[in-house]
Amino acid sequence: MFTIRRDTEGRIHLKLVFYGPSLGGKTTALRWLYGKVEGLQKGEFTAIEDETNRTLFFDYVPMSAGGRVLFDVFTVAGQKRHRHQRKVVLQGADGILFVADSSPDQREENVESFEELKLFLGDALGREIPIVVMLNKRDLPNRMSREEMLDLLGLGGNVPIYETIAVQGVGVKRAFQAIAREVILKRLYK
Repeated sequence: MFTIRRDTEGRIHLKLVFYGPSLGGKTTALRWLYGKVEGLQKGEFTAIEDETNRTLFFDYVPMSAGGRVLFDVFTVAGQKRHRHQRKVVLQGADGILFVADSSPDQREENVESFEELKLFLGDALGREIPIVVMLNKRDLPNRMSREEMLDLLGLGGNVPIYETIAVQGVGVKRAFQAIAREVILKRLYK
């Protein structure tokens, strides 16, 4: 059962999580949103990372387009050894942005990450918890085709798909707007 989370100022908090394989572009996409998108009220960017700037636990930033709704936006650490942390960060998620890596050598990692997400969220994924998929790194010359990636992940036509280039911000804002809209519709306007 979903309960609306409110802070002391009465604002509604909704949790969005960027999920996907290691080095797929989750943090890059969130940093691009944080640094480049005008019109969003943003709190402090919190990153828990190692000395090479790899995410150790999560990245976090609160964002709002104004009004009474605040998005608590997280990324997860993609490395295999951080499975437990990913499960913890997913707790209470209202929406998922799955960031798939278009590089052909990341086929297996994309599948493993998506299967893990489905395992952690079960039937709630896509039903109670909306998902938007970002096919990232679409600027790679040897990228997998859209169709190949969707087949690989077992996705049909019922999930919003965005082709993105996180380092340039291509498609990132649209994907974020899509998940924000889906979550608001699901949580506030059932």
